[in-house]
Amino acid sequence: MKNLMLLAVLIFFGQKAMAQKVYKTSYKSEADKIIYVTEYKSEADMIVYETKYKSEAKPYSGIWFWTEYKSEADWQVYFTKYKSEATLKIYITKYKSEAGMK
Repeated sequence: MKNLMLLAVLIFFGQKAMAQKVYKTSYKSEADKIIYVTEYKSEADMIVYETKYKSEAKPYSGIWFWTEYKSEADWQVYFTKYKSEATLKIYITKYKSEAGMK
């Protein structure tokens, strides 16, 4: 029973954690994730490819679609200048094939 409950929690939070439709907020208090953009792939938790097409943004893909509306987003993110504040460090790539979690 304990294992089943743990599995359910992991599935629920795992899907939300890998959401790919993203809205940029101006307020840290609204954000689901506080993002720091790294200069180096080796420092990142996730490699992100930004797409213009909503249909490409699938869970577990690392392909992000930026939405104009909060209500459409799976994540609301706030960008910080400080690595120590971040809940997620990302590296933005030009290549779709590199996208995903590390």
